[in-house]
Amino acid sequence: MNAKHNAPAKPGRSAKQTKIFVLDTNVLMHDPTSLFRFEEHDIYVPMMTLEELDANKKGMTEVARNARQASRLLDEVVSACEDDIKHGIPLQEASHDLASGRLFLQTEAINGVLPTALPTAKADNQIIAVVMHLSEKFPKRPVILVTKDINMRIKARALGLAAQDYFNDKVLEDTDLLYTGTRELPINFWDKHGKDLESWKQETRTLYRIRGPLCAELLVSEFVWQEGAQPLYAWVREADRKSAVLETLIEYTHQKNAVWGITARNREQNFALNLLMNPDIDFVTLIGQAGTGKTLLTLAASLTQVLENKRYSEIIITRVTVPVGEDIGFLPGTEEEKMTPWMGALDDNLDVLNRPPEDTGTPGSTGDWGRAATMDLIRSRIKIKSLNFMRGRTFLNKFLIIDEAQNLTPKQMKTLITRAGPGTKVVCMGNIAQIDTPYLTEGSSGLTYVVDRFKGWLHSGHVTLQRGERSRLADHAAEVL
Repeated sequence: MNAKHNAPAKPGRSAKQTKIFVLDTNVLMHDPTSLFRFEEHDIYVPMMTLEELDANKKGMTEVARNARQASRLLDEVVSACEDDIKHGIPLQEASHDLASGRLFLQTEAINGVLPTALPTAKADNQIIAVVMHLSEKFPKRPVILVTKDINMRIKARALGLAAQDYFNDKVLEDTDLLYTGTRELPINFWDKHGKDLESWKQETRTLYRIRGPLCAELLVSEFVWQEGAQPLYAWVREADRKSAVLETLIEYTHQKNAVWGITARNREQNFALNLLMNPDIDFVTLIGQAGTGKTLLTLAASLTQVLENKRYSEIIITRVTVPVGEDIGFLPGTEEEKMTPWMGALDDNLDVLNRPPEDTGTPGSTGDWGRAATMDLIRSRIKIKSLNFMRGRTFLNKFLIIDEAQNLTPKQMKTLITRAGPGTKVVCMGNIAQIDTPYLTEGSSGLTYVVDRFKGWLHSGHVTLQRGERSRLADHAAEVL
């Protein structure tokens, strides 16, 4: 199944070849523009879907906003139709040629016969009854229920009906295909690409212009590496189909290039620090399992550039407040105080970054006063903000860190990234294997979305961190549990 559409590739328009997709409410509340995502196929919206949209439109949540937007879209489409809506409303004009099918609204009472085990009072079962009725009414056309509700799909299939998930929100069907930001060069790379090689110095970096078959595949800001007798660690600064410019990296694994006392422990961490410390890179995405160093590296880079280099005025940290277990209820205090329980990871990493090298662990040692003063200075430059108050803001000259970004929808991600004003750097980090938000999957997460959309842009970069650096216990637990 095509990841971009529930519909297959376009056949010619005919009643036999086109399908009827019955939309469940959660599809419209998840993506209000789903009305226009089914190409030449027809869409049927049951009355119960409209009832549930109406019931969910109140409030300031993302779901309520989407319900209102879906209702407005339906209103626009229906209002523009001058013919009898029983024959379907053409979607071509309203969707700006994205869809050429018709929208059908339930205009008559349907007395579908459901098995006695399914109570008809339940909204899901009434929608299933509509699908059964349409299957009988149009025996020659495939009638498919589209829903994000797994149990509803199971029930529909148990009754012999076709049911699908909504695929259009997925950036990738298989997250193994997600751009990693790094590429290992083949052993014979220089044999095939060394001819007509140009190299020159630019400040402390060496640049190479290469020509060869691999240039067609390379993306701007992608990291390339080769181990061996003469190891190469570089990133692509220019790329067209015939040639590419590679630039050598700053070696952050060496103590002389330590960032706030932190050095890179592996190849991917070195790549990440090159992105985080480069003023020309405005947008960085870091994906990795727990313990790969995402938060530590980002905090070290942000503190260095705010307090030492004075490149940014302050650090702003935000994250989605989705609890892993039961919610602990309302929290007292200001916005910053309410967000504090969610920022345990920040405190843990600040402790590491503010630990003096000669720290022996004895209380009252000479470094204690200095350490406390440094911690106060650091905290004065870090602002913790809630996502709820981001609309309408513009961040000037800030280092914006979006933690646990895998729990954001693509729409929320757009809202956040478009807050960036001149001189602001945005870092998104997360682990797409740990999504806590209902209806979001690895393929449809906002983090997956931005990694895919930003790849190849000169002022952005992405690294998938592979190796955990916490402890042998944590590494072993990640493998066996």
